[in-house]
Amino acid sequence: MVYSVPQILQCYAQGYFLMAEDDGYLNWYSSKKRALIPLDERFRYPKSLQRVLNQRRFTPAIDQAFEAVVEGCADRETTWISEDLKDVYLRLHRAGYAHSFEAWQGDELAGGFLGIVLGGAFIGESMFYRIPEGSKAAMVMLVEHLKSRNFLLFDAQILNPHLARFGAFEVDQALYETTLHAAVRRPCQFI
Repeated sequence: MVYSVPQILQCYAQGYFLMAEDDGYLNWYSSKKRALIPLDERFRYPKSLQRVLNQRRFTPAIDQAFEAVVEGCADRETTWISEDLKDVYLRLHRAGYAHSFEAWQGDELAGGFLGIVLGGAFIGESMFYRIPEGSKAAMVMLVEHLKSRNFLLFDAQILNPHLARFGAFEVDQALYETTLHAAVRRPCQFI
C-alpha cells in the first residue's frame, strides 16, 4: 500500500513508525516502551569522544547528502529500510519533514542520522557511520542542535546498549504519547 505524506505524518504524530518486513512489505509499529535521547544534563558521552570533538575532526551538516544517509542507514546485513521505505523517506524529505544530520570529515561523509521532524520532535529512524566515531560525533552535534532549536523530544524508538551509553532511557507508552503530543505542537525549526 502506498501511503500519502499526510497519512504518514498523522501516524508518526500518534506514535507509530514504519518498518519493512523481510518480504519488503511496510508495516506500522508502536511499542509499550520507547527509547528517548535526553536533551538535558542526562545526555552524556565518553571522554574519548570529547577529545575527538575537541580536535574538530568532524563538521556537521543538514540535508547535504540526504539520499546518501538513507543508503548508509540501509546498508547492513539485516535492514528494515526497504526500497519502498526509502521512497517514503524521500517523499517526506521533499515535503520538508525527513532530514539527515551528517558528520563530515573533509569532503567525506563520516556518518549521520535519518529522522522525521514534527514540530519540536525529532523521530530518529536510523544512524550509520563510515568513519570511526562518525555517528557518535553526529549524535553529540545533533543533540546540541536540537537543544539550540528548543526541541522537546529526540525519539530513538528502541533502546540498545550503544544508545544507553549516551544516557538514552525508556519511557512507557502513555508518557511517550503525552510528550510526543506536546512536542508536535511546539513550533520549532530544524533548519
